[in-house]
Amino acid sequence: MNLPVGARLVGVGAAVPSAVVTNADLEKLVDTSDEWIKTRTGIRERRVVSEDESASGLAIEAAKDAIGFAGIDPASIDLIIVATSTPDNLYPSTACMVQAAIGATRASAFDLEAACTGVIYALSIAQQFIGSDTYKTVLVIGVDIHSRFLNWEDRNTCVLFGDGAGALIMKAAEKGEENEVLSIYLRADGTGGHLLCIPNYGTAYPHADSTPPKAMHRFLHMNGRVVYEFALNAVPEAVRTVCAKANMKVEDIDFLVPHQANKRIILAASERLGIPMSKVVSNVDEYGNTSAASIPLALSDAIRRKQVIPPATCALVGFGGGLTWGAAIVRWTAKDKRG
Repeated sequence: MNLPVGARLVGVGAAVPSAVVTNADLEKLVDTSDEWIKTRTGIRERRVVSEDESASGLAIEAAKDAIGFAGIDPASIDLIIVATSTPDNLYPSTACMVQAAIGATRASAFDLEAACTGVIYALSIAQQFIGSDTYKTVLVIGVDIHSRFLNWEDRNTCVLFGDGAGALIMKAAEKGEENEVLSIYLRADGTGGHLLCIPNYGTAYPHADSTPPKAMHRFLHMNGRVVYEFALNAVPEAVRTVCAKANMKVEDIDFLVPHQANKRIILAASERLGIPMSKVVSNVDEYGNTSAASIPLALSDAIRRKQVIPPATCALVGFGGGLTWGAAIVRWTAKDKRG
């Protein structure tokens, strides 16, 4: 029997809009303050797209950044998976738009939607395609622009989210190379779907001749308290489980790279896991919650500022709408081919 083909992460990239929205800017829109936001979320500022920017545009930039890091030819990419909850269109997929823009002429392409856990789900799919020897090189992108789905008069949600994209490139391990994707764990609980959602006008409003509900129904809705409690349990459970699947202990992790939703969640989860903050990657203060983009964006940032130096064993963990949650243990050995 043939053994599954191992996989390696060889590239990482990121892209964010240029416009910065600070807490002071939000003080002019809603009844809030810089101190209130920082105390409850740890966020100082976030990036927001302009009218001419799009999810596909950010995804393309992040993809090019990851391709440069990996030093590969875009034509060598076999599959593109884009995790997003805020695509430009219902179709064509964002992945197809990326495929055309970067010249990945051989690549299959599709989107998936698992909210803030999307990149973990996408990595799992990429691992399966590589493990079955179907594809050799897979580009995974997480991108979201929640700013266009926020009620900017709701201080409980508009302060939390930012826009951005992050990308990872996974390749099949060559002869003599070790498998560096050690384990992946995925979960979902659809009974909690109503706790964090963005309603749409699709089949929920099937009559084309009827007037849709007010635009506010397309805003993001969140039960912050319950989602917070869910995250406090989901993150430690996912990390412990994925470590066990990799036959390792939590203390063997060099770096925890969590979904960047809220600083208090990150602090509480690291405390429950017994992981010191010196081993936790966080940039939520600069970018806010970038949803599917947050994990690769945080990893890219940590590598750029030399917090994560290869070789490093990293636990990537996400949680979000669905409800969904999951984690991956990866051994990061890649170095930027651009020097």
